[in-house]
Amino acid sequence: MNKRPFVAFQMWEPSRKQLIKAHTFYVEQAKERLLTRFENIEDEANKETDSWLRETSHLFDPDRHDPSDFYEQADDIGIEFYELLTELRDRTRLSVIAGMYHEWDKKLRDWLWREIRRWHLGDQLRRQIWSVDFISLMDFMVALGWDVTKTPYYQHLDACRLIVNVYKHGEGKSFELLRQRYPQYIENNFAGAANYGWTLSHADYTHLKAPDGSLDLFSQAIIDFWNDVPENVYASTIVDVPDWFERAYNKDRKTTT
Repeated sequence: MNKRPFVAFQMWEPSRKQLIKAHTFYVEQAKERLLTRFENIEDEANKETDSWLRETSHLFDPDRHDPSDFYEQADDIGIEFYELLTELRDRTRLSVIAGMYHEWDKKLRDWLWREIRRWHLGDQLRRQIWSVDFISLMDFMVALGWDVTKTPYYQHLDACRLIVNVYKHGEGKSFELLRQRYPQYIENNFAGAANYGWTLSHADYTHLKAPDGSLDLFSQAIIDFWNDVPENVYASTIVDVPDWFERAYNKDRKTTT
């Protein structure tokens, strides 16, 4: 009698749908409740200019003051207000992206460990699943027979995690990798291609940007990822697991035997 092949990892279809539903809900609600509030910042800046003029009109003395000075100062107030709102909008978008990425990362590790603990017990491997970095985790997906690194959306996931790391930590390895791989997420303050190389080489973490459309791009990459997770990964097809996985697995076996 032939034995049925052992399923080491399974993505139950209702679970897949729930993961995507929760993710989509987060993005849609974040847009509606947070990001839409910044749709009219130019009008708000103009109102701030007008408000300053009204509030200071009683100080204007035609015998001593030049009207253009008041209007110039009012414009400066409006410009400053606009710049502050723009910065707040950009930081809010980055915060939404960071929350989205971290939730995806946690859900992925949670799914992996829940599947592993059906056939393996031990704290070493559990700790590794929850501590290895993005690249190590993707290497493990490749070992499962799914080379996620060759998918169209992998680079968007990679860019997203680097952006989130730079947003959280500032300068460091992630910023250097972002500058090398995805310079479109580093703000160019000088127009024209002739200046771009100089600007990029002198940029720092404060030039990080997540332009309009980046949230949707990264969100779709996560949806595509969940849709692509294999329904069944059979133990017989898993080969060449990463060293970190093999070491932790063997340590657990020694402890439990």
